[in-house]
Amino acid sequence: MPEASVSAGFAANLIEFAVAKGAERAALVKGAGIDEAKLKDRDNRIALSNYVALMRAAKELTGDSALALHFGEAVDIAEVSIVGLIGQASETILEAFAQVNRYVRLVVDVDVGTAERFLLRRERGGLWLADTRPSPNDFPELTESAFAQIVCGSREFGETNLAMALHVTHAAPRHRSEYERIFRAPVTFESDWNALLIDEAWLTHKVARLPRYVFGVLSEHAQALLESLEAAKTIKGRVESQLLPALHTGEARMEAIAAKLGLSQQTLARKLKAEGTTFETVLDELRHTMALHYLRGRKVSVHEAAYLVGFSDASAFSRAFKRWTGTSPGAPRAAEREDRT
Repeated sequence: MPEASVSAGFAANLIEFAVAKGAERAALVKGAGIDEAKLKDRDNRIALSNYVALMRAAKELTGDSALALHFGEAVDIAEVSIVGLIGQASETILEAFAQVNRYVRLVVDVDVGTAERFLLRRERGGLWLADTRPSPNDFPELTESAFAQIVCGSREFGETNLAMALHVTHAAPRHRSEYERIFRAPVTFESDWNALLIDEAWLTHKVARLPRYVFGVLSEHAQALLESLEAAKTIKGRVESQLLPALHTGEARMEAIAAKLGLSQQTLARKLKAEGTTFETVLDELRHTMALHYLRGRKVSVHEAAYLVGFSDASAFSRAFKRWTGTSPGAPRAAEREDRT
């Protein structure tokens, strides 16, 4: 099963929050085992296990047992991820919920099977927003921060309280009084689910903080990020990510790529077969894609393109290109010139 992950932006925001509350940055990063270089691009991914270690280190270094609640209370999701911006470009709270739920994995990606992570359920005398995350008590801090962000974030759009009641599966912590202050609603600990009873009037509350056309632009980018996240979970996607920088080095061999992935060649072949492909097919398709990219989008010669995708012989590259496209390697560059005239 692919490892759960969080966005680098989410982790970086937690670090900034903890530092502002007195934690020492170097100790936080070291305690979490996070490569700070990965935090520079907020769309990068951090293993959930590292994020758990970060949260626990932050609580210890700040002396704040309720840090997760306080983080959820303070964080502006629009500053953390494109997901928050999509929510702000939505027409209503209901639409914002639907869109955020669609892309929430860009912030925190955990396996919930085929279901969406957050579900609206009409039962137990009202409309509940339930978090379906598996094994929530392994990391109750994520339950705390998620629900605190949902409830506190909604207060920007109205004076009444979104939450009418809160149920959580974990036991009451020593900072129980902070639940009462933040949620302003009855809290049931050691429940059979993690869920908010919500005031249905909120569903039609207007949002639309950003121009409507921005919604489409952001959604398109978020969808691309989601597809990239999915590709990274497949063994094919992982092989491609290792092959790409190795194409021109002569290291685009199954033995080398399997070693980088920590797998035997037999295991790699078996995993690829389960996804309906082979190493040779993945390599061939990647060479095809990158050859078109180089010849269409960059000013490189056919010989240079051949080298960049791993061919030492331009004639062998030409034969492969003819097999891929039915044309010679010069055809894409000629088409590019015609498009510009």
